[in-house]
Amino acid sequence: MGIISSCSVTRGIKPDQSIVRKVTLKGIDDQFKEEAFNYVDKEQQPNNWLNLQFYYTFSKKGKRNIGEAPAILDSNLVEFSRVQMQRFLQNKGYLQAKVADSIIIKKQKAELVFTATEGPLFHIRNYRDSIADPKVRELYRNTKGAYSHVKAGSRFDTDSLAYDRDQFFQVMKRNGYFDFYRQYINYTPDSSFRKSIVDLVMIIDNPEGKVSHPTYTINNTLITIARSNGRTNGKADTIQVDSQFRFVDYSGRFKPKTVTDYIFQLKGKLFDIDMQTLTTTRLSELNVFRNVPSPTYEKLPDSTNRLDTRLNIVPLKKMSDRVEAEFLFSGGRYGYNLGNTFTNRNLFRQAAALQVKLNWSVLFDSGRSAGDNQGIQNQEFKAGVSLSYPRIVSPFEFPNLAKFGVPHTTFSTNYSLFYQKGLVKRNSWINSITYDFFDTPKKQHSITPINIEFSSGSIDPVAKSELLRQNRYSYVYLIGRTTFTSGSQYTYQYNTIKLNSYENFLYFRGSLDLGGGTLNLLSKILNTPRDTLGQRTMFGYAFSQYIKTEIDLRIYKSLGGERQFVFRLNPGIGVPYGNSNQLIFEKNFYTGGANDIRAWLPRTLGPGQFNRASYGVGGAADTTRTRLKYLDQFGEIKIIANAEYRYKLLDNFFGTKLKGALFMDAGNVWRLHKEEENPNGEFRFNNIFQSTAIGIGTGLRFDLSFFIFRLDAAFKFKDPQFRGSDQWVLIKHANELFKAGDFKKTYQQTNGEGYNFMQLNFGIGLPF
Repeated sequence: MGIISSCSVTRGIKPDQSIVRKVTLKGIDDQFKEEAFNYVDKEQQPNNWLNLQFYYTFSKKGKRNIGEAPAILDSNLVEFSRVQMQRFLQNKGYLQAKVADSIIIKKQKAELVFTATEGPLFHIRNYRDSIADPKVRELYRNTKGAYSHVKAGSRFDTDSLAYDRDQFFQVMKRNGYFDFYRQYINYTPDSSFRKSIVDLVMIIDNPEGKVSHPTYTINNTLITIARSNGRTNGKADTIQVDSQFRFVDYSGRFKPKTVTDYIFQLKGKLFDIDMQTLTTTRLSELNVFRNVPSPTYEKLPDSTNRLDTRLNIVPLKKMSDRVEAEFLFSGGRYGYNLGNTFTNRNLFRQAAALQVKLNWSVLFDSGRSAGDNQGIQNQEFKAGVSLSYPRIVSPFEFPNLAKFGVPHTTFSTNYSLFYQKGLVKRNSWINSITYDFFDTPKKQHSITPINIEFSSGSIDPVAKSELLRQNRYSYVYLIGRTTFTSGSQYTYQYNTIKLNSYENFLYFRGSLDLGGGTLNLLSKILNTPRDTLGQRTMFGYAFSQYIKTEIDLRIYKSLGGERQFVFRLNPGIGVPYGNSNQLIFEKNFYTGGANDIRAWLPRTLGPGQFNRASYGVGGAADTTRTRLKYLDQFGEIKIIANAEYRYKLLDNFFGTKLKGALFMDAGNVWRLHKEEENPNGEFRFNNIFQSTAIGIGTGLRFDLSFFIFRLDAAFKFKDPQFRGSDQWVLIKHANELFKAGDFKKTYQQTNGEGYNFMQLNFGIGLPF
């Protein structure tokens, strides 16, 4: 009884108070019920039970704002809600609507009942316009078909009138009418309550004392850049760029072209509010300015209807540094991924961004005898430098591609070192030039015409000898060879702009990676020598040929409020050909991890139904299995599917918005062909389901607005390394979820490691 009392929704209120626990709407058309509920005052809407319990537990009588304060019944707010709901219904065309309210209280719990008598729905019988200015009248009649919700026969809805007024206001602002205001547009209804009809006239008056609405053109533009603290004192760089632009830079950090290239309001052109918005948006997207407000305008004192424009900008600090982290935990195995990004936002005074990225990933296994390596199983260190210009840098002339997004040219060089003690050390260099641009607000293209990769591996001599003795030539060749390639890449993205919204939309990302074609042609023309494996070489090294493609398709479905369902499909395939019979080590697919199939650690799933017990037991078998851990579970084919339901838990949880997630991940990687070293790892259409892994889980997201902390707990549900019904591990062995039993003991004996059902992932940002 004490437990029930402690969780009561009324335990925090006074004896003479009641808490609102239910709101009932009666007599309201179903299509308006949800919207009508929003007119109930926020303080009279029932609390989320969990929000309320957090408030009672942590808020210390209101001294700390955690959770949600109880919705205490207030008769004045109930009356206010009734009036607002009645007005809403009248605005929706029920001009005679009346709403009554009543309150039912039981045990300090209140139910609010709003009962509507809607009356007849009024419709528009006749609709016409009365516009004094003939040019404005022509503009209205030519454009209204694209946006107007008001027409003869439609419901009389004041919200639709307001929408039409705002849409035509925007039309006027796009066509030079700088001085036009919404107040010039009025609607005069003449209603007959007996017949439930309205005759409607839309009126646009001329400005007082004028015979028409004037249009304005752009004249000169003054650009002022303040210091980072917002001040405009001291000496400034002042340049008259051309007949339109005058450039005054108090920061001394920018060249005029950096700004003028993204000003779309040009001299002699009609004032256009869309060009104004486009200018401020693109300048903000350069990521070098802290404040890009809408420009101010001054009318010239003559009768030419021209506007001088003034744009005042405050820059961001030139340097920034960002640290990122990800942590994974599964039984005795755990790992972390630490990253640091240093950015110089404005190199060469051209808003060119120089980024230096460092990343260190380490995976531990406390259950292993680690010797002097203290449990570290493998490490990967990455370092990269990139220089990104906010324009297309090319010897060829390109049109301005900034209409739908800032284009970028990025020069980058990246180095990675992968090290696994007792087995291999691999170095990889990648150098590339990439062009990114938009052709619509939703469509983004990324073209890498030049991508040069060089990689080399050195295998521990003892491990190499043992692998060769076991005829595992394929692994020796894969991880130990030195190779390079030159290729091109293309990526297309659709709807990236909507990824942080709660709309219904489709997101698509597709990439194509082609390597070695040009080198193959040159090697044939030059008749370059072949190595001992029969592969042609360039500069003394064998080069790789391959084609690789990957797709990321997502469906985002809004379920109202901050609830959302996301489905993701992520297939990929890489095919070596010509001068190669294997993909480069770094080009293979792996799965598992915090953004993939979350119930498995990275590089611990697949390929297909491959089971690491196939190495055998004891002696050399155990040694080889240990050495190849995290390296032998890869594939040339990947198919991943994720389904995730996202919802809000608490509006205020120690300063964050707390959200939850339920998810299911499915998929695997497969070998392209049957391979001796990965038995049952090849891709077969008739075996897709049997070789597919399934994980389920739940997670918490701590939303701080500028970034999100994420904690996911994922459980293996179906494990393809087993056969038949044994694959359904969470069902068949649920009793061993958090303790050891026969199943885990057998797995330890045959696979040389423990079996973990649960995987914890901690990271920053959403998984997709």
